[in-house]
Amino acid sequence: MKKSLLAALCGVLTACASPDVQQYQKSEPKLDLVQYFVGSTDAWGMFQKRSGEVVKRFHVEITGTQNQGKLVLDERFKYDDGTTQQRIWTLVQQADGSWRGTADDVKGVAIGKISGNALNWQYTMLLPVDGKTYEVQFDDWMFLIDNKSMMNRASMQKFGFELGQVTLFFKKRD
Repeated sequence: MKKSLLAALCGVLTACASPDVQQYQKSEPKLDLVQYFVGSTDAWGMFQKRSGEVVKRFHVEITGTQNQGKLVLDERFKYDDGTTQQRIWTLVQQADGSWRGTADDVKGVAIGKISGNALNWQYTMLLPVDGKTYEVQFDDWMFLIDNKSMMNRASMQKFGFELGQVTLFFKKRD
């Protein structure tokens, strides 16, 4: 009994572990956030419950500007149910190459690390559901495919248990 409980606990802890972004160090093309996001970008995405059921689809129009060392991403969401949302990220690169990001619906600061073609963000989002707001942890991975295309997959967790996944495809406009 004790061995099975210990094995289950180890399995849960291992499932929460994320790969190290450094493993993508040699992957190309190299991701430069400013170069990719300054200008106009479109994204299409969906949210899936942990069962795999798609419960929400959306399109995002992103306008990126750089001003006084800050990368500002104005994201305008349109969901398949007709609702809309705006999120404005303010991103600042740190001396060690990492990124710090803030947005109105992010608690504290998002921490981002880039290596090669990959970016990993860790943050807590304030997620409104049925009149209540929940703090949900994101393990958010972005992978540059080519100079105009990027894939994004984020795991949403609460108390260490996965709630679902957000998947996006970005396409930089000409």
